[in-house]
Amino acid sequence: MAPRAQWKGFLKFGEVSCPVALYTATSTSDRISFHTLNRTTGNRVKREFIDSETGKPVPREDQIKGYEINKDDYITLEPEEITAAVPESDKVLRVEAFLACSDIDDVYFDRSYYLAPATRASEEAFALIREGMRKRQVVAIAQAVLFRRMRTMLIRAHGKGLIATTLNFDYEVRAAEEAFDDVPEMKIKGEMLDLAEHIINTKHGTFVPGEFDDRYEAALIELVKAKVEGKAIAKRKAPKVAKVTDLMEALRQSAGMDGDKAGPKQAADKTGSARRRTTKSRTGASSPPRRKAG
Repeated sequence: MAPRAQWKGFLKFGEVSCPVALYTATSTSDRISFHTLNRTTGNRVKREFIDSETGKPVPREDQIKGYEINKDDYITLEPEEITAAVPESDKVLRVEAFLACSDIDDVYFDRSYYLAPATRASEEAFALIREGMRKRQVVAIAQAVLFRRMRTMLIRAHGKGLIATTLNFDYEVRAAEEAFDDVPEMKIKGEMLDLAEHIINTKHGTFVPGEFDDRYEAALIELVKAKVEGKAIAKRKAPKVAKVTDLMEALRQSAGMDGDKAGPKQAADKTGSARRRTTKSRTGASSPPRRKAG
């Protein structure tokens, strides 16, 4: 069964427009979740808003939004005032510009959605926009009112459809200088840099999402299962972490040299020979393995 669309509207590209539907690309619904209970009675507890001064519960109809202008000094906003300030949606996702994906720092990426044609009649126009972007190897920047907020979206071709990623506004992204201001300028060179490069080369790979497990989620599932079955909960052993205070020695160990004074070139040669032997034993021939499709 097709998923339920989160939003429906029109994707407009110049004078070309087509009805589209937006679907959530990620979901946390399959994560294990817990309820908060009263330890004594075993009953679920519910959240209640309490007046910070009187200590009395505040019913929903008496709760309003407030903005603090000074310490404990608020201006209040009625629901209808907030509603009037929300931009009105015309259900149009307008393409503002086309550019290379690399032109946008991914720190601005927020949440991704699948964008698909909403009707049979819109499929040709949708395919035209998708294939045009694919041929030119560009992404689109578009804006629309989504979920009661003006949002900027990056749209890119993906398979038979499009992926639309909401972008954070500039005021929502902190300047990198704030985090890196105290990081000193350092020049790394010589054997230390060669060893680091060697380690990176030996661990070069491709991202396969299915190969990465959520170990925390798996551990919670096993914990719940053990409790349901009345089994004893196994205590987790603390991981052993080798204390290496010498950075060069840590690099050598990581490169598989274990104190061997051979340089990174020799280590790389050993790794390459081992790889060739492994490939030959698996394939029965010395021809290189097939590369994965990128």
